[in-house]
Amino acid sequence: MAKRPRPGENCNAAPGAYTIVVDRARCEGKADCVRVCPYNVFEIGTISDDDFARLGFFAKLKSRAHGKKTALTPRLSACQACGLCVAACPEDALTLVKTQ
Repeated sequence: MAKRPRPGENCNAAPGAYTIVVDRARCEGKADCVRVCPYNVFEIGTISDDDFARLGFFAKLKSRAHGKKTALTPRLSACQACGLCVAACPEDALTLVKTQ
């Protein structure tokens, strides 16, 4: 169930009209986004070495404490901007950004 207002276009946007930005310093890989996404955009995986290297000291500690898990968006092109992921994320780690 959504905790915050849903940004985006309530699943009415054309696929690819929005992109999802994952704040790697905040994401703990809890998978709420995976559970609520009707378009199967997300999966939980391990943060890349490059993304991990860009994290600050405390974010690196947090990432390690959570097994270096993070939300990945391998099917981002399927996103129709319903905003359910943003509203469901307990860490406020997701942002929808209009691309078109």
